[in-house]
Amino acid sequence: MVMTKDPEHSLIERILAGEQHLYAEMVDKYKSYAYTVAQKILQNRPDAEEAAQDAFVKAFHHLGDFNRQAKFSTWLYRIVFNTAISYKRKYRHKFQSIESTIVEYREEANWMLEKKDKKKYLDLAMAKLNAADRTALSLFYLEEFSLEEIAEITGMQANTAKVRIHRARQRLADELKNLLNKEALTL
Repeated sequence: MVMTKDPEHSLIERILAGEQHLYAEMVDKYKSYAYTVAQKILQNRPDAEEAAQDAFVKAFHHLGDFNRQAKFSTWLYRIVFNTAISYKRKYRHKFQSIESTIVEYREEANWMLEKKDKKKYLDLAMAKLNAADRTALSLFYLEEFSLEEIAEITGMQANTAKVRIHRARQRLADELKNLLNKEALTL
């Protein structure tokens, strides 16, 4: 095995050598990204938190299998992605009754309401996309991963990821137009 100067790889070596408590540093460093990936797929906070936690446990148990030539973050996100997809299949249909939904109203500045409206419609449009499209868009635009990193995380070729992102962006635009037209009709 070739030792590398990458501090992250050195930390992994120390964890594998018996300093297992150091894994907490890796969890702290990547927990928000792992949660974000899981949340984009599952769209449910408790399930996303559980999937991210399970992914960290899986990563810990398979840390010896990690290829030191790759980035740890890419390897971890692949595990998070697969874990979240498994959760989505397992808990396919969870619905929340509209009667049990609590709507909160507060006085806010116009710009804040406009920002919330934009986010609301973007979230609604994203929710209409399939999990692979949501994940690709989130990884590229929100997490700012490269096409190569997205390809490695999702298991597709870089060119395929590029095409998926392009088509997902078109589908997102179509969903936004559809949502905003429906909203305009109800005013």
